[in-house]
Amino acid sequence: MAVSLSVVLLLGIVLVVMIRGGSVKTGPAVVAALFGFFLASSGLGPTISNFLNEIAASISKIGF
Repeated sequence: MAVSLSVVLLLGIVLVVMIRGGSVKTGPAVVAALFGFFLASSGLGPTISNFLNEIAASISKIGF
């Protein structure tokens, strides 16, 4: 849970910086965020979550 919250916070900060910097306009950012919400509630949501959890576990085993 802590890993996914950290990723959400990091991606949120990156999105705000990109919107304020002019790289991404507000409309496409809203569409991307809505796509993420709908993707998470689809059948692929748990699979993507498990994949990201496995990557985080692998990175933590490396010992950075």
